[in-house]
Amino acid sequence: MTGLKCLGVVLADRGSKYAVSGAPVASRADVEVVLKTLKSDKSYAKATHNTWAATLPTGALKADDGEAGAAMVILRMMERAALDGHVIIVTRWYGGKKLGGDRFRRVQDATRAYLDQIVAEC
Repeated sequence: MTGLKCLGVVLADRGSKYAVSGAPVASRADVEVVLKTLKSDKSYAKATHNTWAATLPTGALKADDGEAGAAMVILRMMERAALDGHVIIVTRWYGGKKLGGDRFRRVQDATRAYLDQIVAEC
């Protein structure tokens, strides 16, 4: 699968680091290829969470990967931006301190960084 864009670590909060990646997709199989490609990098494979959401012609898909509720944050932002046929993955490496509700703000910040990058390229 070509088109995977990794922005790398875009922010840190109390030791946790967040990265964002994404790619155009047309099917669940494409999403799996993107996730496999991302996780072929050992640092992403060992991350605490690789939360993702995708907008496909058949509907939306999402997975929290242990970060309960985070995928819905990504999906809502994608829907508001009218970004179709795409997957966005927010990766978190846990830094040892619980962030509480701030974790959702960090997911939003990372997703916004990706959406801003996509808009800048168009």
